[in-house]
This record gives sequence, C-alpha cells and structure tokens, in this order.
Amino acid sequence: MDFTIRPARPEELDAVGELTARAYLDGGLLSGGADDPYLPQLRDARARAGHALVLVAVEPGDDALLGAVAYVGDAGEYADIARPGEAEFRMLVVDEAARGRGVGEALVRRCVELAREQGHGRLVLSTQHLMRAAHRLYGRLGFVRAPERDWHPRPESGLLLWAYELEL
Repeated sequence: MDFTIRPARPEELDAVGELTARAYLDGGLLSGGADDPYLPQLRDARARAGHALVLVAVEPGDDALLGAVAYVGDAGEYADIARPGEAEFRMLVVDEAARGRGVGEALVRRCVELAREQGHGRLVLSTQHLMRAAHRLYGRLGFVRAPERDWHPRPESGLLLWAYELEL
C-alpha cells in the first residue's frame, strides 16, 4: 500500500468535506445536483467528526488527500441504520485521480478492523443502487445485501438506499 490510513486532522476536515461533496456531485449521486439538500451535510466534515471517526487515506510525505470515510462505532447519533452492537460507515469517497489504487478497499478494511477491535458483531452500510464499483468492493470483502434494511432517507425524493452487512 503506497498510502496511509489515519484519522483526519482538524485542519483537513474542510478538504474532506469538499472531496465528499465533489465525489457525490461528479458521480451524479445527488438528484438535486448543486441544490440537493444533502450537499451541506456532505460538505460538513467538521460536524461529522463530532459524531464519527473521520478516516483519511493520504499520500506519504505530503499528506495529499486520496479518500475518506466516516466510521460510526456504535448506534449513535450519526448512524443511519446501525443497531446496538453494530458499527457503521458512511460517506466513503475516493478522489477521482486516486481510483484504482485500493484506497476505498483500504478505508473499508480499516473500518472492519475498528469494528472488530471494538467488539461489534456486525458492520453495516447504506449505498445507492448506482454505486456499482462500491457494490463489487463490498461483495469482495464479504458484505452481503440486507434488503430488509433498505430505507428511504427522504421519502419524498424516491431515493432508496440499499443496506449491506458484514458479520464479524
């Protein structure tokens, strides 16, 4: 691995927020585009860091940001679908220029390690049906679809998020 996974530093959180927002916008994942009501939450990595562990992948030496994820170690305020005894991760993103280097996989593997270290029985996540590369990654790492946990974050939008689980 030619990059480092570590907790985000406070001075990196604005860049994490911009990377997250850009990944969702450029990936066509926001039905409202630049006016989507979810965009401010994607940009607000500082708020995320108050309720989750924000992990980053960075280049060694210059700490250039390659990717990020928010790990929620319990069914706390920032969890979408995690129940007691489960951990969750959200907002997994990789800079477009860093794709194909294993950044996303390394970030997910770190979330799996943290969930195991903390004694959780399961790691869960939500994803959009359009995120096909992510689905392949999750399957490769042992996550399975949990359609009974699929949900609508904003019912009026019609967006259905797919749930995945990994038994630990």
